[in-house]
Amino acid sequence: MVNRLASAMSPYLRAHRDNPVDWREWGKEAFDEAAARDVPVFISIGYATCHWCHVMARESFSDPAIADYLNEHMVSIKVDREEHPAVDSSYLAQASAFTGQLGWPLSVFATPAGTAFFAGTYFPPVPVSGHPSFRDVLNAVMDAWTNRREAVEANAAAIGAAVASTAERNAETSLPSQGQIEGAVAALAAHEDPEFGGFGGAPKFPVAPILSFLLATETGAELGARTLEILSRSPLVDPVDGGFFRYGTQRDWSEPHYERMLFDNALLLDAYTEAYRQEASREWASAAAAGIARFLTNTLQLPTGGFASAQDSESVIDGQRSEGGYYARDAAGRAGLTPPALDEKVLAGWNGLAIAALARASVVFDRPDYLESARWAADYLLENHRNADDTLVRASVAERRSTARATLEDYGMLAGALLELSLATGELPYAQAARSLVDSTLDAATNGAAFGEPGGGDPVLTGRGIALSSDPSEGAYPSGVSATATAAWRLYLVTGDRRYSAAAESAMAEVGDFALTNPMSFGASLRLMTALAGNPRQLVVVAPDGDDSPVPTGVRYSPADIVTVVSEQQAREFSAAGFELFDARLAVNGRRVAYACESFSCQLPTPV
Repeated sequence: MVNRLASAMSPYLRAHRDNPVDWREWGKEAFDEAAARDVPVFISIGYATCHWCHVMARESFSDPAIADYLNEHMVSIKVDREEHPAVDSSYLAQASAFTGQLGWPLSVFATPAGTAFFAGTYFPPVPVSGHPSFRDVLNAVMDAWTNRREAVEANAAAIGAAVASTAERNAETSLPSQGQIEGAVAALAAHEDPEFGGFGGAPKFPVAPILSFLLATETGAELGARTLEILSRSPLVDPVDGGFFRYGTQRDWSEPHYERMLFDNALLLDAYTEAYRQEASREWASAAAAGIARFLTNTLQLPTGGFASAQDSESVIDGQRSEGGYYARDAAGRAGLTPPALDEKVLAGWNGLAIAALARASVVFDRPDYLESARWAADYLLENHRNADDTLVRASVAERRSTARATLEDYGMLAGALLELSLATGELPYAQAARSLVDSTLDAATNGAAFGEPGGGDPVLTGRGIALSSDPSEGAYPSGVSATATAAWRLYLVTGDRRYSAAAESAMAEVGDFALTNPMSFGASLRLMTALAGNPRQLVVVAPDGDDSPVPTGVRYSPADIVTVVSEQQAREFSAAGFELFDARLAVNGRRVAYACESFSCQLPTPV
């Protein structure tokens, strides 16, 4: 048997290289083989730090008898959901026809045309509490494929048609009003856990985008800050290395699921930075932000400068596999242990979240070291995650690049990060790179969408008609739509170019009803809708060339939407490059001054 995963870019796929299952990577060839053999396709989707993915691999995919059955009767594909998020989204949508308990590992059985006819998540090796064994599932799938083919294919075709219909756009759209947004705040407040904080019961997630949205509203800011303070003292925090675990399995945040994700920690750093900016007496916010930044820069930042996507929950202690055992020890107890492994996959979008959070935190907390970490990562991505045609590379490990298409989230998150880095450093090239990325999504837009994916979406999904339109739903982190719309909106605030604000408004108008109906799943969109419903404020501080005196505290804590400190020469460079906010921004009588603006209408300069 050919070991097809031995040379895979994804660490998750390589972890399965020694399975007796004859795994293929995601691609057209696997489906072509299934068509030639007239067999179904088994698609197993997971990620490197997924606990139950590891369990199913040990229990079933390492079992020679199960592997022989799969190899004889099916073509098996292993997918890293973080490398191929569009594949994951499409099959999650299809799997919802069969189970309400969606998650990973996602186990999908599809026709050679790519459409699902059965799906589930983790299947145990033996029947448990009414759940069939994986072998029972395989037998049932093959029985249906062999004896009820017509029904199987009709069912799959119907599911494929339903997925394809998601590309239809809603013609009747409008942006939510301020009152409607406050209604979403009230809906969230009604779901607050009054005893332990957070929202709902177990398992309980931080849901950082929702907390940032709440902080941005008048009626929700107290709820957002209260939740963040509770989280800062919860078992989700690693007191040694800093950073937050994925979620608590219990309502009181205890018994964490110990994987630590880049996106969670980047977004929580942003939320704690904002909480501290609003009220500097919140020492808990400062301490939590410092812990997260320490985890990002000391643990997840790789020698190349990029950030690893996650750290595993499992480690080996005294020869035994342990879930969370490493984290249960103090610093002295960890000293002789090997830390849980990193998933060293560098994702363009998630790295963007970390770069943006560190850049903003560097300003609020006056931490130049945060800024240098952000710059290091950004320079790495600009050098190593761009193709010759200026499209982005979604994922890489060391010097290996994934062939997976970059998604809208990669463009939006990285563009937003580069703009934040430009505002923090005063360096024009980062803003120009951000503008170029957003422009490419505007140029790629089709069928009335505000933004599109440069280079197109996944070719296998597209060719089989099961590619989702840009998925606006979110939860743990922003969608590609909200990330790109936010980058476009903030780009408008420094360029004055109405193309960007119009695109942001159009994108948010289209998802407005969904966000108001289910606010927990649209935190980043609601945060942008809040900004769009208000009057944008900009603060530009201009210093004489050569003046590197410290930035005043009042500037660092400014509530303006855009805050930047530049030299006169930098202001001239921004202005010449088409960034209207910097037009005619000069120091006065050799002194540093601040220009406070609202929708580009600025007051007289004030010495700072």
